[in-house]
Amino acid sequence: MHLPKPTALDLVLPDPLPEDVAELFGKCQAKLGLVPNVLVAYAHRPEKLRAFALMYNDLMLGPSGLSKLEREMIAVAVSAENRCWYCLVAHGAAVRVLSGETALGEAMAFNHRYAPLDPRQRAMVDFAVRITRASAEITEADRERLRTHGLSDEDIWDLAAVAAFFNMSNRMASATGMQPNPEYHGQGRG
Repeated sequence: MHLPKPTALDLVLPDPLPEDVAELFGKCQAKLGLVPNVLVAYAHRPEKLRAFALMYNDLMLGPSGLSKLEREMIAVAVSAENRCWYCLVAHGAAVRVLSGETALGEAMAFNHRYAPLDPRQRAMVDFAVRITRASAEITEADRERLRTHGLSDEDIWDLAAVAAFFNMSNRMASATGMQPNPEYHGQGRG
């Protein structure tokens, strides 16, 4: 399997890859048609990749009152605020695929305020951006606004966790010059 150089750093992958990492890459290739560059980047330290993948999979794919699309919208809104090239491309593609709306990923990336979101989605995205800009300024009134849109306290926890994870991930991707996989650009475009 040919793995591209995913970042501006000269990171060396273990040779051979640990069995579980090679298995993960194989699953990604079979399911997605690619190995996300973020995973390749983290694989130079397999223990870091395992921790990253475990957290990502729990937050983005695990049980939650938030839909997968809503979680991807949170990822895009946070990534737009942080101007993270990798995550905007990758998660913008996921928004297009999950929503079936080709323009939604770009609308979210350029300015979520103009994206055609329902009131619940808008409240969630606004909260995620607030976490990104000034988490210490969040008050009970902010959480109550989410509750009025049907979010439970468990949902608010999940929303905060997804936003916090992408704030960390955005900073790593930007600081290392992480490049999005070219395949993401065409996904969900019809």
